[in-house]
Order: sequence, then structure tokens, then C-alpha cells
Amino acid sequence: MELATPPCPPPAEAPPEKPPEAPPRLDVLVTSVASDAHTWNLIYLQLLLEESGHRVTNLGACVPDQLMVDECRTRRPDLIVISTVNGHGSNDGRRVVRRLRDCAELRTTPIVIGGKLGITGGEDDVHVDELVEAGFDAVFEESAGIVGFRDFVRALPAGAPR
Repeated sequence: MELATPPCPPPAEAPPEKPPEAPPRLDVLVTSVASDAHTWNLIYLQLLLEESGHRVTNLGACVPDQLMVDECRTRRPDLIVISTVNGHGSNDGRRVVRRLRDCAELRTTPIVIGGKLGITGGEDDVHVDELVEAGFDAVFEESAGIVGFRDFVRALPAGAPR
């Protein structure tokens, strides 16, 4: 009777590769302008950002300028996202971003706006320069989709010194 040779132990496995580092988590404040009562855009952005691992405070619709300023000064978010779909984003956005930028603690906080920026249609490009000049770091036109916004958010460092 021949004895069976026990099988060789399997070769030592290489240590598992370290999973890629997750992008840094941002504290993001999502809001709309005072004249805009729409909420689905805000909920969409909140879910999109949370799905990417960020912490989101959603102030909701029809946010008075002073409330937005007070909340931003208190919370000190890494990013302020203003979304509007009523067509008055350009006018309301210029006004509120100036108020936000007047606060020393918010001067370097990234602030973006997106959505339907005007009421005449097809003139979003006209508003981009005006909004950037007023103090926005980026403007995302309704027709451009969400890719540019996602890329912008991915490039931001969490907890950047301000």
C-alpha cells in the first residue's frame, strides 16, 4: 500500500492591494435662492453628493439671503452649492454671492451656482461671466449636465484652510 503524499500548501498569497483612497469628504451646504421654491433639484444634488461620501446640509427652497449667510458663517462648509431652476438665478445669485463674499470667513470658500440662470432661454453663457465676476468660483449651466459639477467637487480638498 502506497501512502499518498499530502498536497503542498498553497503558495503564500500576496497581501491584498490597498483599496484606492476615497476622495476626501466635504461638508457641503446645498441651497437655493430666495425666489426659487423648487426642491427636487436640491434633493437630487444632496443625494448625488451623499452618494459620493460627502456630508450635506440642505437648507431647502426660498432661502432668504440673510439666513443663507448666517448658516454659512455658522457651519463653515467646504463648499456652498446654490441651485436654481426658476430662471432668476443670475439676478438672485449675483446679489447673494456678494453678501457671502462680504463675510471675511467665507471669502475663500468655494461657492458655485447652477441650473436655469435666466428666463429667456439659450443665454446662459451671458450669465457665466457676470456670475464669476460677482464672486462665484464656478457656474454650471442647465444645459451642461452634471459632469462638470462632479469634476469640480472631486478636485476640492476637504477641510481646506480658509
